[in-house]
Amino acid sequence: MTRKEQKEERKKAILMTALNLFVKRGYHETKISDIAEAVPMSTGLMFHYFESKEELLLELVKMGAAYTGVVSKLDDIPPQIFFTEFLRKLFEYSAKETWVFNMFVLMGQARRAGMPEEARKLALSMSTVDQTAVIIKKGQEAGIFREGDAHLLSICFWASVQGIMEEMALDDKMKAPDPEWIVAMLKA
Repeated sequence: MTRKEQKEERKKAILMTALNLFVKRGYHETKISDIAEAVPMSTGLMFHYFESKEELLLELVKMGAAYTGVVSKLDDIPPQIFFTEFLRKLFEYSAKETWVFNMFVLMGQARRAGMPEEARKLALSMSTVDQTAVIIKKGQEAGIFREGDAHLLSICFWASVQGIMEEMALDDKMKAPDPEWIVAMLKA
């Protein structure tokens, strides 16, 4: 392994450790020394990778934002298939890459008042609700999805996904629900 690859591996270890601690303990309760100790590395060395806890959080939120953008690439799929297949793939991927559960939790936390402003603004700028509202509207026009405010239906959809992901982050034995259960709330 080259020095550059080692550095990237170490940076990834720091990010995943911070993600886990931010979700388990909370961002404000986690100290940079806690992250360094859990990696393990010295706090001084940690600062060679990230200048502050805020920078670490921002990097994690950028990662979450990159994955959130996947939804916009899938909007050409028929509405009746989009949500079920999206959830099926999300749950399958999350089972293999368990950090995804924590990322959902962190992205929800990052949107709250009191979080570092740059990370908060980025988290709030994700337009997943707006993107899926457009797909819901197409499904409504085709008679597949129930009538009503497409934006509000999208919020309800994502709130239930967020809740499921948070529960799965807390309970590693929990099985993912059938995607059809969640999609049923959208259907006519």
